[in-house]
Amino acid sequence: MKDLLTLLDLSAEQILEILDLADKLKECKYDGISHQKLKNKTLAMIFEKSSTRTRVSFEVGMFELGGQAIFLSSNDIQLGRGESVKDTARVLDRYVDGIMIRTYKQSDVEELAAYSRVPVINGLTDEFHPCQVLADLMTIREYFKTFKGLNACFIGDSYNMANSLIVGCLKMGMNFTLITPDASTLSPRVLEFVKDYPNFKITDNVLEGAKGAHVLFTDVWASMGHEKEVSSRKEKFKDFAITDEVMAVAAENAIIQHCLPAHKGEEISEEIFEAHAKEIFDEAENRLHAQKAVMVMLMSGGMKK
Repeated sequence: MKDLLTLLDLSAEQILEILDLADKLKECKYDGISHQKLKNKTLAMIFEKSSTRTRVSFEVGMFELGGQAIFLSSNDIQLGRGESVKDTARVLDRYVDGIMIRTYKQSDVEELAAYSRVPVINGLTDEFHPCQVLADLMTIREYFKTFKGLNACFIGDSYNMANSLIVGCLKMGMNFTLITPDASTLSPRVLEFVKDYPNFKITDNVLEGAKGAHVLFTDVWASMGHEKEVSSRKEKFKDFAITDEVMAVAAENAIIQHCLPAHKGEEISEEIFEAHAKEIFDEAENRLHAQKAVMVMLMSGGMKK
């Protein structure tokens, strides 16, 4: 594994290896044990899309691993002024030990990786969000101790979160239902992937899809890049929210995962969000631990002890 571009590129065994290392790093952090696995290493962080969790978790993660991170917005580097992705890769890989990029086009991330001699991590694109889903999987295993036999559903837009959740949950052996009014924006690569998984289904019936769900995922109805569509999306997704009626048909011990930020009163009610705040913010914290594991795996060859 040279890069993390999409979970489609990882085997179930590789995902579990990352999760196991993330668990270990989290335990060590809580026990006050320091792992300087990336001492004297530098991560370049390219942001064409803004973020709270991605920036802070990667920057803190590099610090805790003994390295440093450099924040680069599109206004800070020539990529924002027309320099090609290919040339940016061939410059940065002579300075740093890894590159994380949060951008719009998946093709830009893949081109960056193709021309970079150092590992490239996808911090989010319009098509995939692998780092978030690794944190989600880590959280699910913390709550249920296993993936076997779990039912998961995603309620909302068939966008980057749906794409990555489908892949990650199915690879871990979970049953997955996508609940959406429009599945046409699913990645063609994901549609090809699910052909081998009879435990995947799509429905526009929220109560039917959420029935018996152990894990319910949701996200905002208008992601970055959809700002001009806010009004139309509110109308389109108004019936695709986590409500009391939805929770009533879910499993008794169901948890909720939300990648944040949340628009309470839209995709999830304020009351339900607060009732499930612990698992949602455990999920947010696990971005740090899962990404530390990814960086150790890619930038230092894993942990021997």
